Amino acid sequence: MLYKYYKQNKHFYWSAFALAGPVVISQLGQTLVHTADTIVVGKFAGTIPLAAVSLVHSVFIVVMVVGLGISYGLTPLIAQANGQGDKAACAKLLSNSLWLNIVTALVLFAVVNFGSMYAMQHMDQDPRVVDTAKPYLFILMLSILPLMVFNTFKQFAEGLGFTKQAMNITIWGNVLNIILAIVFVKGFFRLEPMGIVGVGYATLIDRILMMVAMSVYVLRSRLFNVYIVSFQVGHIALQKIKAIFKIGAPVAMQYVFEVGAFAAASVIAGKIGAVEQASHQVAITLAAMTYMMASGIASAATIKTGHNYGKKNMERVQKFATVSYHLVLLFMVVCALIFTLFNQYLPLLISDDQAVIRISAQLLIIAGLFQLFDGTQVVGLGVLRGMGDVNVPTLITFVAYWVIGIPSAYLFGIYLQIGIQGVWYGLTMGLLSSSVLLYFRYKTMMRKRKSAIVPSQHRAITE
Repeated sequence: MLYKYYKQNKHFYWSAFALAGPVVISQLGQTLVHTADTIVVGKFAGTIPLAAVSLVHSVFIVVMVVGLGISYGLTPLIAQANGQGDKAACAKLLSNSLWLNIVTALVLFAVVNFGSMYAMQHMDQDPRVVDTAKPYLFILMLSILPLMVFNTFKQFAEGLGFTKQAMNITIWGNVLNIILAIVFVKGFFRLEPMGIVGVGYATLIDRILMMVAMSVYVLRSRLFNVYIVSFQVGHIALQKIKAIFKIGAPVAMQYVFEVGAFAAASVIAGKIGAVEQASHQVAITLAAMTYMMASGIASAATIKTGHNYGKKNMERVQKFATVSYHLVLLFMVVCALIFTLFNQYLPLLISDDQAVIRISAQLLIIAGLFQLFDGTQVVGLGVLRGMGDVNVPTLITFVAYWVIGIPSAYLFGIYLQIGIQGVWYGLTMGLLSSSVLLYFRYKTMMRKRKSAIVPSQHRAITE
């Protein structure tokens, strides 16, 4: 039956895949920066620095997804404006998104610099881990501004359906990041070995160069000439900023609730022990790669559904939503099989500590299970975002992760003393809840939108 559906809708599958492919790689690049940092530290610095990376990333990832979520508010608006043929609106959205993202980056830096540094010392963590983590977090926070500017132009281009250049820049940026991280950490070319701090400097340099490359591409490429005729950096319209923020803020909170749950899980893991925390970091690093790739499929779903939603073509909206669900399920089944079959070998990519490898291998079995729920819930968010529905999905993510997921993780991991595996059982329950609730929300929204559009079309015909 599924094959028959594919034959009838092959165009939709390949259209979505062609758009999603570069976005998947680009999204993967966002997390590969931190994956590369984790691998370099795990291989060259040891278990305590690896636990420090886990602690820092548990803080920074929340900050990063707040910023990325707000910047993602631009994409569906660009897709909808382009679907309506309003190119001048695209330019105005770009300039206002740029200012919104710069201010957001400065606020996030201030919050972390004056808040999270203090909080890390009061989370019942190993003092050696905290002392190692603090200078790394500060340098990493300096990279949030270039990351936000890069993402402004990236989301603008992707909203118009141009996805390959961001992919290329991300690939080369990650290659540079890995090279610089190894050089700085080990102290090659007569440099003093910097340890974990060197990883931070590598990430900062990488993101500055990516920001420059992406902004020059959008502003100079002939592909965007017709869209940026009205672009002016000084053009500030509070109404446009409000429109972007109205979508971006709930999207940011969606990411915060999910990623914050995994960050909280890292803190719970730290209460169990440094080895368990390092093992959590190894497993979550691998799982994050598949999640970000699924997030790329979700971004493509946002673009496709947003473009057709702007045209009020609900049949095509439904087609691309269904196709996106099918693609992410297929992809996540493959990832689950890889995690299950190679669970003993994948941790070797990141750590040489036998205790860490043993526990990480057990966690990857659980990760193989929640891959399916993780993929379908992020696609559900992407589809609803393209339809302009962000508030109810935000509530759903809060309930799924913070009412169900994290309490379950603490119950299983700490109270029932199952250990780090129990923490991951709780996370799986949160992902399952999110996936099911978001799918039902999508079906409800489709019924509402179709019933709203059909009567209006009928009135237009009778008039």
